[in-house]
Amino acid sequence: MLTQAIHDYQQRVDAQLRLRIASLDDSAPRLKAAMTHGALLGGKRIRPFLVYSIGQLLGAPLARLDAAAAAIECIHAYSLIHDDLPAMDDDELRRGQPTVHIAFDEATAILAGDALQTLAFEIVTETLDGVSAGQQLAMVKALARASGYRGMCGGQAIDLGSTGKAVSLEALTQLHNLKTGALIRCAVELAIIVAEPPAADASALLQFADAIGLAFQVQDDILDIVASTEELGKPQGSDTEANKSTFPKLLGLAGAQATAAELIQDALSALAKLPYNSQLIADFARYIIARRI
Repeated sequence: MLTQAIHDYQQRVDAQLRLRIASLDDSAPRLKAAMTHGALLGGKRIRPFLVYSIGQLLGAPLARLDAAAAAIECIHAYSLIHDDLPAMDDDELRRGQPTVHIAFDEATAILAGDALQTLAFEIVTETLDGVSAGQQLAMVKALARASGYRGMCGGQAIDLGSTGKAVSLEALTQLHNLKTGALIRCAVELAIIVAEPPAADASALLQFADAIGLAFQVQDDILDIVASTEELGKPQGSDTEANKSTFPKLLGLAGAQATAAELIQDALSALAKLPYNSQLIADFARYIIARRI
């Protein structure tokens, strides 16, 4: 059931992304091609999965969730394009294929990231049946907060400043709550904004989001050690080679694995507070630390 749901939501958001990018005019074809390359390289589509699965759990129809799912994946794709740049992580592979600055050039990659970021906000401000202007404004605010200084960009800046330095567990946790966790939490926030559940249910879902957001990053750090380049779709051991702060480096491999497992238990405890059948979401939480990619 989970595998099929992941596949179906992947296909749905990819169709939305193709449609959105293809609808752009052809005045800058190289930029448009780079945006397509960066947004449609494949991937797990974790954030759109959360938008769709939690939105549906709360009773929202899929069509009402498409804009939020496509928008958050545009933000994620932009962040990966920029992360891969020589000035950042300097990676040549992403999901087993050349990164955007390798497939095109560095300037085009920067612009492709910028254009995907702004496309996200264009998408969530288009008229959508069943979604009010107030809900749209809330989505804009959630996306901006999660992707900017108080979220992903701030976390990336802290990460760059921490490279090659010893950091505490508290500091590393804060770093990744911003760099990785903020956008995962935002996916859940977007579903909540569209579906408008009771406050207690929204609170439990955000607790779930915070736990899986950090667990996702811990597992990524683990996979950098235990998975192959073929599985990862990018060079194995790149974080170690770059002397980055990671959970296995701080806690040891076994300690990092135990931390990931504890976080998933926290996520499952949050789901248990909900008056819905959340089995699919619970299976997804377990998948977060069972995955090899």
